[in-house]
Amino acid sequence: FYHMDLYGSKERFDTFPEELSGRGDRSLGDTRTESVLNSEKVQRSQEIGYDVEKEVAELAKMYGLDEDREKELELFGGHMEMESRWPPAHTQKAGSQGSIYNASKSSTSVKDQSQSTKQQGLPGEASQDEDQSKARADDEAESNIWSREGLSSGGMSDEWNSQAVSEEQEEEEEEEVANVFCSTCKIPIRAFDKLFGDHKDHEVTQLPSALESEKEEIRKNMCKLEEQIAQMENVASHLEEIFLTVEENFGRQEQNFEVHYNDAVQVLAQKYEEQLEALGEEKRQKLEALYEQLVSSGKHLDTCKELTDKTHELFLENDKAEFMKKYNFFPCNYRLQEFLKEEVNLELSTLPDFEERVIDFSEVEQLMNSINAIPAPCAPMINPQAPNAATGTSLRVCWGLFSDDTVEGYQLCYKPVSNERHSDEQAEHTIKVKETYCTITNLLPNTQYEFWVSALNAAGISPPSERAVYVTAPSPPIIKSKKIQSCENAALVCWESGDINPVDSYTVELYKLTDEENDDIITESIVGIPNCEVLIHLQPTQRYHICVRAQNLGGSSERSEPVLIHTTGTCFYLNEDTAHPLLAILDDGFTISCDELENPECDLPVYDNSFTRCIAILGSLIPFPGKHYWEVEVEEDTEYRIGVAFENTPRHGHLGANNSSWCMRHIITPSRHKYEFLHSGMTPDIRITIPPRRIGILLDYENCRLSFFNADIAQHLYTFNSRFQHYVHPSFALETPGILRIHTGITPPPWT
Repeated sequence: FYHMDLYGSKERFDTFPEELSGRGDRSLGDTRTESVLNSEKVQRSQEIGYDVEKEVAELAKMYGLDEDREKELELFGGHMEMESRWPPAHTQKAGSQGSIYNASKSSTSVKDQSQSTKQQGLPGEASQDEDQSKARADDEAESNIWSREGLSSGGMSDEWNSQAVSEEQEEEEEEEVANVFCSTCKIPIRAFDKLFGDHKDHEVTQLPSALESEKEEIRKNMCKLEEQIAQMENVASHLEEIFLTVEENFGRQEQNFEVHYNDAVQVLAQKYEEQLEALGEEKRQKLEALYEQLVSSGKHLDTCKELTDKTHELFLENDKAEFMKKYNFFPCNYRLQEFLKEEVNLELSTLPDFEERVIDFSEVEQLMNSINAIPAPCAPMINPQAPNAATGTSLRVCWGLFSDDTVEGYQLCYKPVSNERHSDEQAEHTIKVKETYCTITNLLPNTQYEFWVSALNAAGISPPSERAVYVTAPSPPIIKSKKIQSCENAALVCWESGDINPVDSYTVELYKLTDEENDDIITESIVGIPNCEVLIHLQPTQRYHICVRAQNLGGSSERSEPVLIHTTGTCFYLNEDTAHPLLAILDDGFTISCDELENPECDLPVYDNSFTRCIAILGSLIPFPGKHYWEVEVEEDTEYRIGVAFENTPRHGHLGANNSSWCMRHIITPSRHKYEFLHSGMTPDIRITIPPRRIGILLDYENCRLSFFNADIAQHLYTFNSRFQHYVHPSFALETPGILRIHTGITPPPWT
């Protein structure tokens, strides 16, 4: 057996085609060259006619290599099957490693076996034709790859088998995907590794849970980063503000220094001018005094010279008699004597030295010392009144500063605003606070107050701010419960303001009462009501609590005391302004009575809207369309009139005697009870056999009817068919002393 280069054989490229692409250009060229030479050798051997396969088979059987060849062929066949199942990349890797290993082992094994064969003996064959045997063995090895690999030893087969099995296990392990996460090692692993591998004692979690946990941690870190970014942005913004503040403070300090410096220079200049002016004044006074003394001395000298000359002239007189005569009668002599008696002041009237003047620098020093002091703050700016910043007795006032002055406190002043001429005499109140807001209490409701504020610090107090007017919220209105009118689908609510000053508007709040606990839920709110009454549409057969709030610029008042309204029937009240002076309304508000009087037309005080002749009274107007029902309880021996009337019905006439009223009249005659249904003084001829004790009255605006019933026996008495051009008032009158009891809020009976 001769050495065979398995790397360059043509069959190797056929068995491992992927290996060809990974080799260099030089190896590829050598392989092609050897392949050409080998093909030429095969052709020569075929031409010679040797049976190479037969000879190789005999040699393999002689040395026991046929069994190893069968095992290797089986293993190689399995290896080829695995290569067909493996991915291309894995097949290339495994095939290249296995072929290189087997090729080297085969080469070494063949060399050893060839040497042993020569030593053991085939001297006849080797000596007869050694060159021919080498050529045949070489051709046989290159012509059949299976024969060449079948000559390997048994040890090489075992190594090949173990290597193939290990590679198969590695590929299977690579095929199994990691499905758990090792918390200790921080890597994804297989569940098999947790049970039997290196991660047996480690803490593991499910891979999706670990993924979510890590993502959540990343989200938290991102949130922290965003928070830090926001914080750094805030810090940067704050630093920019500080930078601007430093610039502003520098500008203010520079301006403050310049102002104080100018003030100091101005004070020094003023002091200089004052001292210079005083010095000039002193100079002028000295010069004037010296000049006056000089003039006086000159005059005195002239007088002396004149007297000297005249005296000398007299002295030169030689005639004694003439001398004595002139001397005794000479006027200059008397003048000389008087002049000599005068004392001459030879001292200077003023000294030439000036008074030593010292400039007072205390004010300048104070100004210089105040340069580094905090300047007095600027005037604050008081804010307008904010919504809902007021109650009926308190106000919340806010203000601010134009600049960043150092402020130790504020002084808030206020007083009520009055329209009178002497408004300045109103008492002012002062409050000192630390904050830029203050809540003032114990105020009057629905009242305007004037506020102004000043800032304080060590340097002093600022000028006052501009004055702002605030107004407190109104007091709760007072609902007139006795004057509430209602029907099945509406209600007319009246109230009066709790304040002297007018308010802007009113708000009515409705609370529908049910059997549940949440009775305080607002069902409806009606806002912007300008007057002290409102017509509200309601649902029939319900109960409502109604409250009213007053509104002004300061806000809303507290709720008024609630009133209860039942929408089961028509409710009205009796208008006392229309009552005859002899007619009395009892405490319940729905019972009228008249005492026994012989003369109904008495001299009692009469109001402008009162009945003067008929002892009658009107109920409140019924301003709701639809049907309205009420009942009147009467006494059998009482004469009365009941019905309806317009607002403008004559007060000096009787009900039913004009075209503005409709009524049912009951009078007692000697023979019977007589009932009349009067309108414009006319009545139909109707006889009622059973005197009604409870009379029902049904007013139907839509059908233009006014009906009367005997409510005790559900008997219809009479119906007026008339078109009511206006809403009407219920009307009641007594013609004899007695009592009428009125019942409202009744649901119309079905027989009406």
